[in-house]
Amino acid sequence: MESSSEKDPMESVLSSSSFEKDRHVKFLQMMYQVLPYNYQTHEINRLTLAYFVISGLDLLASLHSIDKDAVAEWVLSFQAHPSDEAQLNNGQFYGFSGSRTSQFPPDDNGVLVHNGSHLASTYCALAILKIIGYNFSKIDSVTILTSMKNLQQPDGSFMPIHTGAERDLRFIYCAAAICSLLKNWSGMDKEKAKEYILSCQSYDGGFGLIPGSESHGDGTGGATYCAVASLQLMGFIEDDIISKNWSSCIINVPLLLDWSLQRQASDGGFQGRANKDSDTCYAFWIGAVLRILGGHKFIEQKSLRGFLLTCQSEYGGFSKFPGMLPDLYHSYYGFTAFSLLEESGLNPLCVELGISDIATSEI
Repeated sequence: MESSSEKDPMESVLSSSSFEKDRHVKFLQMMYQVLPYNYQTHEINRLTLAYFVISGLDLLASLHSIDKDAVAEWVLSFQAHPSDEAQLNNGQFYGFSGSRTSQFPPDDNGVLVHNGSHLASTYCALAILKIIGYNFSKIDSVTILTSMKNLQQPDGSFMPIHTGAERDLRFIYCAAAICSLLKNWSGMDKEKAKEYILSCQSYDGGFGLIPGSESHGDGTGGATYCAVASLQLMGFIEDDIISKNWSSCIINVPLLLDWSLQRQASDGGFQGRANKDSDTCYAFWIGAVLRILGGHKFIEQKSLRGFLLTCQSEYGGFSKFPGMLPDLYHSYYGFTAFSLLEESGLNPLCVELGISDIATSEI
């Protein structure tokens, strides 16, 4: 028998037909001050967690509640710097580490023997700095972009870190977003990246993380989103393709549109792959693809909104599934989903960069 002090997680669902903006702002403000102990295992991704908080507050039009100067100083403290220009050709990547646990001091000669710079962390760092209005002329973009070329492979894919790891669409997206944020495409070979992306489109129209893998829009990487957003950022596809002559498009648009629309399930939510349960985050991973294609007009928006509200917590934030406790990851993508649904009081989302339109206004 449950004690009276125990509470069923199901009760954390907020029975409401409205988006509770004030609760969500308070949820993010709490996360800005201190992360609950549950996030200890995510310490290696602290910059990513900060991105969810800062970008979330921006989408909720509540960025005034943070100390922007303090945030900028903290984010910049994670950047790795070579001891001299010659170090840029040593095969390492001089971007941003994801946390203090992946950041190591240089040796006695000022050389970074253990450099934990990561493409995803670098994207999150630059996104945060862009959101808070940091002056990008103060960023050593040459070092970031010159060393980032060390991560691109002969087939066009990217490793996230110079010591080696997975090579797939997620890190092509990070590289493309970094170049776009820095307004400098010298850090990657766009043609090679394009060819790799095209090789990942599957027979059903979606994209897998690597050539020959299953199409998916899962939150583990959102392969289809990474493919489409990267191509859009690199200038290989236009916005709202379906209203134009898609027969000349480099990807199979009709199949991709069909695959994406089939991801909306009977409960109104989106699934990442066939036969998976609907999940809050897929409303972004698939919804953003449809927005870029111009297919968002075919979404059953009322049903989607209804599903998302079943994942809204009384504590603020969103959970993965109805009845679960909220977490930062699904909360952030819940906010992006409502921005895509044009919820009143939310800032519009720049879908290809994952930050608000306001933040990208100077890019």
